[in-house]
Amino acid sequence: MVKQKDNKKVIYWLLTGCVLIFIMVVVGGITRLTDSGLSISNYKLITGTIPPLNEAQWQEEFELYQQFPEYQKLHYHFTLEDFKGIYFWEWLHRVIGRVIGLVFIFPFIYFLVTKQLTGKTIKKSLVLLVLGAFQGFLGWYMVKSGLVDRPDVSHYRLAAHLTTAFLTFAATLWVALDLIFPEKKVIDKKFRNLVFVGYLVLVFQIVYGAFVAGLKAGLLHNHWPFMNEGKFMHETVYIFEPFYKNLIENPSGIQFIHRTFAYIVVIFILIIWFQGKKLALTKYQNKALDSLFILVFVQFALGVFTIIYQVPLWLGVAHQVGAFFLLSAMTFTLHRFSK
Repeated sequence: MVKQKDNKKVIYWLLTGCVLIFIMVVVGGITRLTDSGLSISNYKLITGTIPPLNEAQWQEEFELYQQFPEYQKLHYHFTLEDFKGIYFWEWLHRVIGRVIGLVFIFPFIYFLVTKQLTGKTIKKSLVLLVLGAFQGFLGWYMVKSGLVDRPDVSHYRLAAHLTTAFLTFAATLWVALDLIFPEKKVIDKKFRNLVFVGYLVLVFQIVYGAFVAGLKAGLLHNHWPFMNEGKFMHETVYIFEPFYKNLIENPSGIQFIHRTFAYIVVIFILIIWFQGKKLALTKYQNKALDSLFILVFVQFALGVFTIIYQVPLWLGVAHQVGAFFLLSAMTFTLHRFSK
């Protein structure tokens, strides 16, 4: 008996992957905000899954950590117990990454062998596997940048790591949606293109959010709606030479772009919502637009409070989760107006 191709089990597999990526992004946010990301300075694919099990192993890991800049310049006051706290989050982050790999690879092989995937889904799944592997590489590449001469990872590499995680989730959700909604329909290409541009606008904002996180720019200018001293654009925004470095390396400049571009994201999504409501909508198209409308204001508010309260752990994580949900809603919206 030939199994039905692209059945519900395949959809559940893809959605499980989405949930795991979401969990990994949340744990990754906690790892970053607790300065835990450089606590494990080596990479062991198999044995690294098991944490230290006795005091001798813990001491060995702590001594290894003491050889690198984060301990020497930032955490030189840490005791072994302090180290255990930051080690946990980085260890959990890496373990979840391995679990995601297993959850993707083994069911994929099973579905492939039992011929439960169509040719198109096989190709899309291979792309997802490549994205996942690339995401793992970027995580290692990011950590490596913080083990040389400064106790921080490169904000460029952090942005690449975080953005790739978001896009891997979006791609996985897209493939699942292709299977949930297999029937094609007539689309309004002009409106579809508007949503696509909105998608690019949102991704740009997410990249700058990662820049803010990587440079700890959220700890500056903790006022709203203006920056320090009641200024819309503080003079520290443009003090770097040459000027272009203010756009990509100056923490004040990067915060200014991120907080100002937030208005553009809101305006763009409002335009999408108003223009979309003029069309004859299906139930899911209507829900997609409404979810965008609600989530963009929730995310904007989270961003404001995160700045005002100087990035407390729970708000920093909530703001990152808000970006994740907003990208999910934008992905769902683009899909519903594309196919």
